[in-house]
Parts: sequence; structure tokens; C-alpha cells
Amino acid sequence: MSTIISRTGSTQPTASAWRLFRPLRKYLRAFQDWRERDQLRADLSGLNDRDLQDLGITRGEIDYVASHRSIDPRGVRSTAR
Repeated sequence: MSTIISRTGSTQPTASAWRLFRPLRKYLRAFQDWRERDQLRADLSGLNDRDLQDLGITRGEIDYVASHRSIDPRGVRSTAR
């Protein structure tokens, strides 16, 4: 003998439930952005100075480039040369 269990009602969250999840999605996205910046910073820090020079940045500009990913690093010039 088998038992079939069925649910009644909608399986989709209601509009009020989505409003509850909206802040969580915002914080999750902020956390994901932070992790991507941290990973980029670690990857750039692992490069030698010659490779960084090929990218057009210096070791002192790594934090700036990681924090401003939409900016082309070749447009960033440090004052110390």
C-alpha cells in the first residue's frame, strides 16, 4: 500500500514573502561583491612586479583597482614613479 501526500495551496511565495527576502538578497549581493574584491586583491597581490607592470598598475594601486573594478587600471597612475 502506498501513501500519497499532496499539498494544497500555492507553492510560490506571496508578495509579502518576497518583501521579506529583498534585504537578504541585498546583503547577499554585498557579501558576494566583497568576496570578489577580496579574491581580486589576493590574485593581484600574488603577481610579481613585472606582471603588474604589464597590467599597467603598481603594487600600491592594488587596493584601489580591486575596489574600483569598473575603472580601467591603465588610466590610474600613481604619483610615485
